[in-house]
Amino acid sequence: MRLKSCVIGRRRGLSSSERMENVISCFKKKSEALARLICFPWAGGGSIHYARWGKVLDSSIEVYAIKLPGRESRTNEPFFQNMQQIVDEVIDVLLPELKEKPFALFGHSFGAMTSFAIADALKRLHNLEPVHIFLSGASAPYSEMRINAVKRSELSDEDFLKWLISIGGTPPELLANPEVLKLFLPALKADLQVVENYRCNKPESPLLSCPVTCFDGKQDIPHDLQAWRDISTGDFTVRMLDGSHFYLKDSGNEKIILDYITKHLETCEMDYL
Repeated sequence: MRLKSCVIGRRRGLSSSERMENVISCFKKKSEALARLICFPWAGGGSIHYARWGKVLDSSIEVYAIKLPGRESRTNEPFFQNMQQIVDEVIDVLLPELKEKPFALFGHSFGAMTSFAIADALKRLHNLEPVHIFLSGASAPYSEMRINAVKRSELSDEDFLKWLISIGGTPPELLANPEVLKLFLPALKADLQVVENYRCNKPESPLLSCPVTCFDGKQDIPHDLQAWRDISTGDFTVRMLDGSHFYLKDSGNEKIILDYITKHLETCEMDYL
């Protein structure tokens, strides 16, 4: 079933470039780039954190940061209700670009699940796969650790705020501001409901053949990173960095991540061909 928002967009006569602009943040176009890095936000997050990577990475890598509805320039659009809606929209908009040159996927937490769901659909439906998939701060969706995890979206407001403070990433003074919470919490809870209701079975055999790298914070709650090994026959690597759930916001850790991504994507064209 074609995604409702895409159908509505076409009815309004949006061109392909306008649809791209609605769904993608790209701070620096790089027509000569060897590869594209497609980045998916964490729960409640926007596209800006990743979009600015396009200005940091060299000319060989172009960055597309996904914008989900209900935030940023899409504030007036309703939140998605399930993972399939995200998959449908992203593939509908990006498929021509993904066929054009090598691409990799990066996602943290909720974004890691989205990255996997996108990769799975691209391979099954279009026989396309990334040259590398970078997954951060999340257990594999079919792992027992993830299935048995507490559903944060069902917590009381008081316990939910305590949890937010415990994982870091959001200044406590913002969480103490009722007006900020009114803007921030709906998107976060909507994304958590999507990911907490997302289900998939452990692959009987790996669907992908690309390398898989998992990043995580050493002080974050444990994640079943090893379970991600089952999604691909490609090389599997785990990199643990100092910090808790939002370890990747630390400038030193960000440099490590971007250097690692650059190293692995600069040679991807040879593997892609």
